[in-house]
Amino acid sequence: MFEALVDYLLFAAKLITVLIGIGLLLLVLLRARRSGPRARPDEAADDDGTALELVDLGERYRTMADTIRHATLPRRVYRRALKEERKAERARARSSKTRRRVFVIDFNGDIMATEVTSLREVVSALLMVASRDDEVLVRLENTGGAVAEHGLAAAQLQRIRDRGIPLTVSVDKVAASGGYLMASVANRILAAPFAVIGSIGVLAELPNFHRLLERHGIDFELHTAGEHKRTITLFGENSDAGRTKLREQLEATHDMFKRFIRDKRGELDVDRVATGEYWHGRQAKELGLVDEVCTSDDYLLNACEASDVFKLRYQLKKAPIDRLLAAVRLSWSALRARAGGALQGISGGSSGPCRAGRYR
Repeated sequence: MFEALVDYLLFAAKLITVLIGIGLLLLVLLRARRSGPRARPDEAADDDGTALELVDLGERYRTMADTIRHATLPRRVYRRALKEERKAERARARSSKTRRRVFVIDFNGDIMATEVTSLREVVSALLMVASRDDEVLVRLENTGGAVAEHGLAAAQLQRIRDRGIPLTVSVDKVAASGGYLMASVANRILAAPFAVIGSIGVLAELPNFHRLLERHGIDFELHTAGEHKRTITLFGENSDAGRTKLREQLEATHDMFKRFIRDKRGELDVDRVATGEYWHGRQAKELGLVDEVCTSDDYLLNACEASDVFKLRYQLKKAPIDRLLAAVRLSWSALRARAGGALQGISGGSSGPCRAGRYR
């Protein structure tokens, strides 16, 4: 008895030590955040700590090029090149003509399209200043995911097109399923040679533990009001009628997906490519899924010659504990979406054991 008590006290002491250590770490991170640098002139900060960051990519490229010239050219040649560059900069500064602007937005997707929170803020800010003479370039990396979330992300990009501002989407790695739904909104789609494009399809996947529970004598009860409130379930016995209804919903969502793509890219043979398959950049161009085989790097480098290029990012600055909780929520949502893919379609239906349908 005494030994058990000693073991318990040692365990409690270790647990308290770990909790104190975690608390001290969070406190240090919180103080570091509060004492961090204030917003720069090119960074507009809100009262809640969020900020819109702006980076002049043209200036960044010129600075890096100057570093290489300084290290590799003879001193006389470098001075001559530097003189010419400064002369060109003064000419640009004296010019009364407004240069065309290219605004760059990065969107790195996940299954719940969580970056749409930042995307909607950037788009709202852009629509207040951008004109039809400017251009928005979205560097998109997205493998797809939940239906409603990716539909909202596509709607944010549609706001840009509705204002008549040229919209280009560049895919260096992947724009599949919900990612391609977003890309299709653009006036023009660029893809790197081996970028993964397509996967125009919808899926639902779901484990079922009914037989396992039954084997151990565990009953599971599910009570609903509404014939199709729940089609298939994780723990109950699934019926053929429920499976049939789920497949109908999947087909209906797939039809919506195809109609959306057809509306945005009228010359594309949607029935040919809406099989759930994917293709690489050059194949995708031959099929009409993209317009040009090109990396975002080459596109921006060429754009810098005649345009001012700015990268925009809306930074959500959260307390450490908020970031930890957000990561837990995202992991849980992704787990639910993978474990229970029965669909809650774009129209807001409720037939499924989880809230996340998926474009895949």
